[in-house]
Amino acid sequence: MDILKAMEERHSVRAYTDKPIEGDTLSRLQKAVARANAESGLHIQLVLNEPKAFDSRMAHYGKFSGVKNYIALIGKRGGDLEEKCGYYGEQLVLYAQTLGLNTCWVALTYKKIPEAFTVEKDERLLMVIAVGYGANPGKPHSGKNYDEVAKPSDAPNWFKAGVDAALLAPTALNQQKFSFTLKGNKVQAKTKFGTCVKTDLGIVKYHFELGAGKDSDIWI
Repeated sequence: MDILKAMEERHSVRAYTDKPIEGDTLSRLQKAVARANAESGLHIQLVLNEPKAFDSRMAHYGKFSGVKNYIALIGKRGGDLEEKCGYYGEQLVLYAQTLGLNTCWVALTYKKIPEAFTVEKDERLLMVIAVGYGANPGKPHSGKNYDEVAKPSDAPNWFKAGVDAALLAPTALNQQKFSFTLKGNKVQAKTKFGTCVKTDLGIVKYHFELGAGKDSDIWI
C-alpha cells in the first residue's frame, strides 16, 4: 500500500486485538520513529505492551479497548512543538497504515504512565497515538468540502489535490478548523481557535504536501 492509498483508507480505531507488533513490522515502525526524530529534533517514543495508559476511567469513557501500544509524542517545549508533533505524528500514522496497522490520535482520554517513556526537563509529552491491529478498520466521517476551507476556487490542480488530501486528515473532534489560501506559488495555512488546532495544522499540512506533490518550501 502506498502512502496516498493509506491516506484514503486510514480511519481512527479505538478497539484493538491482542496481536503483538513484532518482526519486520516492528522493525520498520521503529526505524520510522528514528527517522522522524532525526529529521524533526523531537523525542518521539514507541511504547509497547503497556496497557495501563488505556485502562482508566478516561480511556473507557473514550471507548478505547485493547490498547497496549502507543506512540508518545514528546519534544522540547516551544512555540512550534504542537505543529511539529502533528506533522511528524501523522507521518508515522500513515506509515503505520501501510504496514497493516491501525491508529488513533489521543489527546486527553488516556493516563500518563511516567515509567513507560522518558521526558527530559525541557520536554513535554503532548499526546499519544494508539497503534496496533484494530478489531475493525474504523469508518469515515463526514466533513467539509473544498470551498469551505480553501480559496481561490479556480486554483491549479496541484493546490486542489493538496486541499482534497488535507480534507482526509484527522482533526480533533473532526472540527477541520483550517484553511488554505494560494498566494502566487506559495500557500498560506491558517487555523481558527479550538481544541488541539496547532497539532491539527501540522497534520493537515503533511496531508497537503502529499496530495500536492510538494515539500515544506511551499508554505508562507
